[in-house]
Amino acid sequence: VQLQASGGGLVQAGGTLRLSCAASGFINSSPAMAWFRQAPGKEREFVAAVSWRGSKTYYSDSVKSRFTISRDSAKNTVYLQMNSLKPEDTAVYYCAADRSYVGGVAGRYEYWGQGTQVTVSS
Repeated sequence: VQLQASGGGLVQAGGTLRLSCAASGFINSSPAMAWFRQAPGKEREFVAAVSWRGSKTYYSDSVKSRFTISRDSAKNTVYLQMNSLKPEDTAVYYCAADRSYVGGVAGRYEYWGQGTQVTVSS
């Protein structure tokens, strides 16, 4: 199983970015997927998650109404549309996947991608 995240970059405050995470190796299954982020000197924190079929989404309070998580189940790819970005959104963003858990607890996810850097300048 591999998770390949992409789409990070440098953007000004108020701008937008779209992250993608492609999952491979899930044979005949569609895992729940999520995004976490980790800023320098801080713990990894939950951003958003989407259920196996995309019918349920979960967000942290800090990104609710600004970020949207979605998925293309046929491609086992999850997206994070990030609008109205703030400098405090600067972090390495990680995608995660799990066959049986969806939610905000990092330790419950079995698979992790390599991370993509998002930097928001003020």
